[in-house]
Amino acid sequence: MAKGDEEARNILIERNLRLVAHVAKKYSSSKVEQDDLISIGTIGLIKGIKSFNVENGTRLSTYVSRCIDNEILMHLRATKKLGAEVYLNEPIGKDKDDNVVTLQEVLENDERNIEDEVDIKLKIKLLYEKMKEVLKDREKTILELRFGLGGKKPKTQHEIAEMMGISRSYVSRIETKAINKLSKEIQK
Repeated sequence: MAKGDEEARNILIERNLRLVAHVAKKYSSSKVEQDDLISIGTIGLIKGIKSFNVENGTRLSTYVSRCIDNEILMHLRATKKLGAEVYLNEPIGKDKDDNVVTLQEVLENDERNIEDEVDIKLKIKLLYEKMKEVLKDREKTILELRFGLGGKKPKTQHEIAEMMGISRSYVSRIETKAINKLSKEIQK
């Protein structure tokens, strides 16, 4: 094979197919069919035989078993990434009438519960009133900057610290103290 004999290469591939099946068996607990794993492993075997070099001092079976392993692992990683994808037409559950609901239907549903909208707006109004009543100017400013209140873009504690000329940990303490004050007031 090292001299370019195609017949020798084919014989090496054929005689090592049982090795592919043996390595593929390790991955039988994956969601991929065993036949597919063997096909993928065979590609690894072919690549391994093609790149094998006798002068490295490694046995062919040791070398190609790593190639088979790598090929199968690459495939499993690729399919794992695809498994995390969500499609708009896939069912995501059922509604109260036991009808199948897709993600697209949920996204297209523009119907909002008016009571929930009013409740949220009242809570936001109460929050702003309590912020004015309870918080010191510095606490109020930090919360407004931190959470992007009043239509502003939220900032990190580090950005706020630089703007105000104080340490990030001090911003964190002020933020925590202000949130605790508001929480106590709203729960009354």
